[in-house]
Amino acid sequence: MESAMSAALFEPYTLRSVTFPNRVWMAPMCQYSAEVTGPDAGVAGDWHFAHYAARAAGGTGLILVEATAVSPEGRISPADLGIWNDTQVAALRRITGFLEQQGTVPGIQLAHAGRKASTDRPWKGGAPLGPDADGWQPLGPSPVAYDERHPVPTELSTDGIRDIVGRFADAARRALDAGFRVAEIHGAHGYLIGEFLSPHSNTRTDAYGGSFENRTRFALEVVDAVRAVWPEELPLFFRISATDWLEENGWTADDTVRFAALLKDHGVDLLDVSTGGNAAGVRIPVGPGYQVPFAARVRQETGLPVAAVGLITEPAQAEKIVANGEADAVLLGRELLRNPYWARHAARELGGEVAVPAPYHRA
Repeated sequence: MESAMSAALFEPYTLRSVTFPNRVWMAPMCQYSAEVTGPDAGVAGDWHFAHYAARAAGGTGLILVEATAVSPEGRISPADLGIWNDTQVAALRRITGFLEQQGTVPGIQLAHAGRKASTDRPWKGGAPLGPDADGWQPLGPSPVAYDERHPVPTELSTDGIRDIVGRFADAARRALDAGFRVAEIHGAHGYLIGEFLSPHSNTRTDAYGGSFENRTRFALEVVDAVRAVWPEELPLFFRISATDWLEENGWTADDTVRFAALLKDHGVDLLDVSTGGNAAGVRIPVGPGYQVPFAARVRQETGLPVAAVGLITEPAQAEKIVANGEADAVLLGRELLRNPYWARHAARELGGEVAVPAPYHRA
């Protein structure tokens, strides 16, 4: 172990029966690197193994594997990971096994991209793809396109909604079989569940649109379906965009606090608090820790544990967030892409401890 004084960031944290060795967690970040078509579509490959293995060896306490689609049409891009068949499960099991060997808790984000599905890889421009380029027709709560580039999605019927709820439950069962100890439902960034939550993207007039109760119905049905199959002893997370950053007709921070209390009642153990992604062209006041106040407010007003994310890059910054009770853990994204060993370096700087793989002790 790398030893020194105590640091809040490196204190263990327990939810249900799972103890995380520290509060430095890896946010889910799509790699857009799976096979696109054929029997191996959506299957994790060598890139995914090496990518997650490096962060586990670097001392990260929890790794949330990237948005993993519950159905083929739920992928953001054709190159996304999936968890709708057993071939995908077997490949993911290889990753979870290695993460656990390093003392890292393996988690997975279960997702459906909704109206933002069927796009190209970001480094190829991210434009919507048609059937002639391995794309498909996106689905959504309402026939409202994300922006002028995206196609108008097909409005989901109530039967279609029920089908997707069932797919989330099936995906959770497979995630358990794949060895994951944490499941996170992706309700953020303008993907399907977040689309239902916000009046900006949900113009329905049935039981799934209009009032706050109706717009949250689909999300809570997914939570209930997943919680019913996810073991009682394992934690369930929910990722949310705390605000659309719209002045009117959008999802707000007040909505998030109200919804967080419902999620807590429905068996969610932690809210992963991000923002934005559902409205194109909005101005977001980005800066170090700019999303932390949203997480802190949820924790203070509801008592639901939270993880903070968003331009958290410095060890002292992360330590302050946890030590001050603004969040129970921090989720690092791009910073862990730049430095897989961030947790190890932070422990040395702050006086914390992380497990060191035996072959690395000489360093």
